[in-house]
This record gives sequence, C-alpha cells and structure tokens, in this order.
Amino acid sequence: MWERKLAQVMKKVRIADKEVFPIGFGTWSMGDKAYMRAKEIEALMAGIEKGIQMIDTAEMYGDGNAERLVAEAITPYDRDKLFIVSKVHPMNASREKLPVSLDNSLKRLKVDYLDQYLLHWQGNIPLEETIQALEKERRKGKIKSWGVSNLDMNELNTVIKMENGRNCASNQVRYNLGDRGIEYDLLPVMRQHDIPLIAYAPVAKGDKLGSNFAKQKVLLEIASNHQCDIFQLLLAWCIRDGETIAIPQSSNRKHVVNNAAAANIRLTDEEFNQIDSIYGRPVSKQPLALW
Repeated sequence: MWERKLAQVMKKVRIADKEVFPIGFGTWSMGDKAYMRAKEIEALMAGIEKGIQMIDTAEMYGDGNAERLVAEAITPYDRDKLFIVSKVHPMNASREKLPVSLDNSLKRLKVDYLDQYLLHWQGNIPLEETIQALEKERRKGKIKSWGVSNLDMNELNTVIKMENGRNCASNQVRYNLGDRGIEYDLLPVMRQHDIPLIAYAPVAKGDKLGSNFAKQKVLLEIASNHQCDIFQLLLAWCIRDGETIAIPQSSNRKHVVNNAAAANIRLTDEEFNQIDSIYGRPVSKQPLALW
C-alpha cells in the first residue's frame, strides 16, 4: 500500500533528473480571450517570481493559444530554470504526426526544447508506436523527457513493460482530496517505478467538483490553524508525499501567489487523520477521474 512520506521542510520534486518546485501552473482555457491576456500573463509571471517552475500546456488548449501565451510570459526569464511541459493530442501521436506536432508546439512556445512531452490520453494509435516516436524526439534533444497523461494502472503497466517504457517520466492525472481513487492501485505502481505524479485539478477546479470543501468544518479549522485558505490547504495535502507536482490553473495573480505559498504548509499527522476520517482513502478500484 502506498503511504505518504511526510516532509518536514519544503523540498523540490525530482522529475526527469531535475529538481522542480512542487506547485506548477496549469494553462487549460488560458490564452483564449484577448481581454484576459494581460491578466493571465501577469499571473504566470507572478508565479515564476515566487519560484514556480513547471508550466503545463498542450497543443489542444485553444488550438495552441495557451502555448502562445506561455511564450510571452516566460520571455524575461531564464528558460533553463523552468520546466515546460506540453502534450500531444492522441490523433497526432503517430510516428509521422508526432514530430510535426512537437515542432509546432516548440514554435508557439518559442523554445528549442521541452522538458517533458506527454501523450495527452490514449487514443487509437498503438502506445508502442507513440513511445517509439517520443524516444526518437528525446534522442534528438527536442524533448528532455516524456511521459503520459490520463493513463490508468493497466495502461501504465503496458507502457512500463515496453521497450524503453521505463523512460516514462511522469503520469499526469486528476487528483485531489475528493478524487483519491488512484491511491488504491495506480499510485502504488507509479511509486514502485519511481514515476512522479503530476496532479491536475488539485483544488477540484476551485471546489466546483461537488465535494464542498469550503463548507467542511474540519477543513476550515485546519486552514485556520495554518492561517491559510481552503485552496492552499488542498494543495498542501496534494503534494504531501514529496513526489507530486500539483498544477492548479488560475488567471488571478493573488491566487497564484497563494498557491505557491502552499508549498510551505506542513500538516500534522493528527490533521491528516482528521482529513482521512472525512475524505477517506479508497478501499476498492475506482474509475480514473477525468477532466
């Protein structure tokens, strides 16, 4: 059974031979609205100033608009200190199409390489073909590493057993206090093979997924004890094992700064037990939460 390893001080997460701040950016829906562009860039830059390194995007986000936004936001910064992730759409994950998608993402991001390139989800193209294409681009130096997204235990095990499958450097899935299903089987497999978790929707999309965290008395009391808000508490819980990078999405500068500060919140064993008593660990296999 996977168990958390309670870190006593904020530590970075090791992913693809690089140490990365445990809070990152998600950029889903960003870059689509011209009137929001300046605010979104300001939010991204504010996070980078607070130590955030991972910026996660994808070719399908606004047909590349999110990548273009990221390119503008990172311009003033040392690119090598950032950890930029993008994702290939499943229909483009073939031997022929993946290199084209990658080159287009690099052009939109205005960078020479990606720190990590992910298969967005499994489609009709065989995983083996996609991995071969990812490996080829890794050897070229256009990507430093590759991983997967939205793969459950059986699919991930299939990847690991393939030639070069052990080079899989992450699995990005939905994970938050209300979506703990991966702890039953998927997360133990990932920990066994030293595959870091990139957690999307770590604050349940602003507490909009039905768990009503903001109304839960125990959570409010714990947040008060740490002088933080509910969303900071959710992030602190999500990254508690030191092997998870949470990528909340926000276009609000203040929220991004608060998100980064959550990396320094340390919950006690008693508080973890209180949380578990309300939002318990899974006791059976659950479908992988998506989107």
